[in-house]
Amino acid sequence: MKNTYSTYKRMNIAEFMKVSKDRFYKDWIELFNDWSVDYDAIKLPHRATTGSAGYDFYAPIDFTLLPGQSIKIPTGIRVKIDNGWFLGCFPRSGLGFKYRMQLDNTVGIVDSDYYNSDNEGHLFFKITNDSKENKIMTIHQGEAFAQGVFIPYGLAVGDDANGIRNGGFGSTSK
Repeated sequence: MKNTYSTYKRMNIAEFMKVSKDRFYKDWIELFNDWSVDYDAIKLPHRATTGSAGYDFYAPIDFTLLPGQSIKIPTGIRVKIDNGWFLGCFPRSGLGFKYRMQLDNTVGIVDSDYYNSDNEGHLFFKITNDSKENKIMTIHQGEAFAQGVFIPYGLAVGDDANGIRNGGFGSTSK
């Protein structure tokens, strides 16, 4: 039987949840030294339509970026992902088109074992307004600014990875 979209069975391979309130505020205060963000208002990522591949991530605060400016955003979100899958993170396409908004690591890759890190697998996005037309980008609290797509991956013959992750950027090379 040919595997077409209509016969393909969708699987639940991941679950989004919030990091603990303590973890969120620890990371938030470290970056912004400001307690005014509302942990309870953090929205879990979700798809906008039944045909959407991407799960939208929402801004926990209002922010404005002039051309060339960046911001690192603790989302308050973590994700538990089945082995054999990862979460690819991208800017929302409309923001990329309008402001050349970019993720500073170009494409975020969230591995399934990140969930178990000491930081609870807290997802951060560092974004830049790379507008070449001097456009100021303003994102409001609760507005979608990035998206994540779950992607399967395979292993090569002879793969012998046996390391254990603890942390985010650069943690697999420690």
